[in-house]
Amino acid sequence: MPARYPRSLRTAGAVAALAIAGLLAGCTAASSEGDQQSLTYAIEGANLSAGHMDPHSSQLDVSALVQRAVFDSLVAQDLDGSFQPWLAEKWEISEDQLHYEFTLREDVTFHDGEPFNADAVVANFEHVTAPETASAQAASMIGYSADGGSYLGAEAVDEFTVRFDFSTPYAPFLQAVSTSQLGFYSPAVLDEKADELKTGGPGISVGTGPFVLSEYTPDQEIVYTANPDYDWAPESAEHSGASDLDELVVRILPEPSVRTGALASGEVQVAGNVTPSTVGSLGDDITVNSVELPGLPYSLYLNQNNGVFADVKVRQAFQLGFDPQDAVDGIFFGQYPRAWSILGPTTPDSYDSSLEQRPAVDVDRANELLDAAGWTERDAEGYRTKDGERLSARWIAYTPIPDDRASLADVIQSDLKGIGFAIVREALEPAAYNEQYGPKTFDITDWGFSGVDADLLRSHLHTDGFQNASGLSDPAIDTLLEDAVATSDPTERAALYTELQQWNAENVAIVPLYVPSMITAFSDSVTGLTFDLYGRPLFYGVQVQGS
Repeated sequence: MPARYPRSLRTAGAVAALAIAGLLAGCTAASSEGDQQSLTYAIEGANLSAGHMDPHSSQLDVSALVQRAVFDSLVAQDLDGSFQPWLAEKWEISEDQLHYEFTLREDVTFHDGEPFNADAVVANFEHVTAPETASAQAASMIGYSADGGSYLGAEAVDEFTVRFDFSTPYAPFLQAVSTSQLGFYSPAVLDEKADELKTGGPGISVGTGPFVLSEYTPDQEIVYTANPDYDWAPESAEHSGASDLDELVVRILPEPSVRTGALASGEVQVAGNVTPSTVGSLGDDITVNSVELPGLPYSLYLNQNNGVFADVKVRQAFQLGFDPQDAVDGIFFGQYPRAWSILGPTTPDSYDSSLEQRPAVDVDRANELLDAAGWTERDAEGYRTKDGERLSARWIAYTPIPDDRASLADVIQSDLKGIGFAIVREALEPAAYNEQYGPKTFDITDWGFSGVDADLLRSHLHTDGFQNASGLSDPAIDTLLEDAVATSDPTERAALYTELQQWNAENVAIVPLYVPSMITAFSDSVTGLTFDLYGRPLFYGVQVQGS
């Protein structure tokens, strides 16, 4: 729930978000009729200008974050995990779970006046799966693969009925079509400007949402204006009709202290990606909302196809050779919990809490494992060697690297030196990073990946996963992932994901470090602000007093 400073930021994820949504909805204050209301939202957003304005093709959270204002979805997912009608009035799932049929609203239009209908839905899904789109996340979310996946295609049954077909049952589909990654462009834009979607801008990022993208200055700001015709909010929304906000300005401010400084001075009304270290600088007139992110915690990915991590004993020693607990507690002010599994605790119906009981660090065992792997000699600097080669792993990370993550990496590097394991770190610009990430010429890389459905593990652990940074290719793991995505029974699915988490704990493809939270701060002038399951702010229904 929201709290005043000093405050504890860690919340119970969706439960806390539900509480804040209800509380704020109850205290909304109306502005005078005719007032022009404008709100400015500061985000980190440094990578948006690098071709990430298209949620169909981008895998970055920030793309989904900012374009939610423009792109509606077939269904809406409530904070309790249930699904509600949105652009689809209703839907049916065949008994064999191979077909989803949606009945669409008949009163929806795109910002350019194009009608929203079954043909528009089909055109958008064809764009997601088109080779030239090069979609990684959105295509994966519907089970599509160019080499054969569950997703077979979409078909317009009639003007306002669309059917999706699958070769095998695909349990996460409703969750997927509730996200802005699978929102809808105007068909005219897809026909005429498909090659401009990644750049985005007015006349390009054209959807059906409550806001129209009206101005875009890369690396500076995006301006959205209210869609006056909007009248198709999700059934569960407490607001209806056009947005009370006449203008929503998203300002790109990469530095955390600059974002919170702008909030404190009143230059912006909402600041996102607030770090625990900067929360303390906020005043009592600022409210903070924190949602512990579901999905894959911030983790290290050990490449098994390049260098020392081909040996499972070395991977196990790496994990046991450092203790991130004190560093995580200190660097993140006790607000981000230590991660124990490749799924965070707020990931619905899948987290294996038994892993919290396993030993976190065991230097003696780590040394035994490295001895058994043949790394028994030491060089002049104290690092282990074998056949004249130093035990060393190269860790690449893309810039900008937040100070807190750099500090955590310092601790890991120092601890591992104690067992004779050298860690060489390289900070790379995104383009240089991608040059190495593509051919997998690194030993370690790092990121977190939020997601409500545990199926996100498929992209990280499956042989064909688009973010399989560990280079894993294990038929048994592929089968577990495929069985899990095809299983609709929650208990059976949870058992399969438990097996995957236990497997990783033993085989160490991924080393989870901490569970981040989405921290958003906003001034008391803002009412009606709600948050989705990822902790992303939703501006439809917001009012600003004194605007």
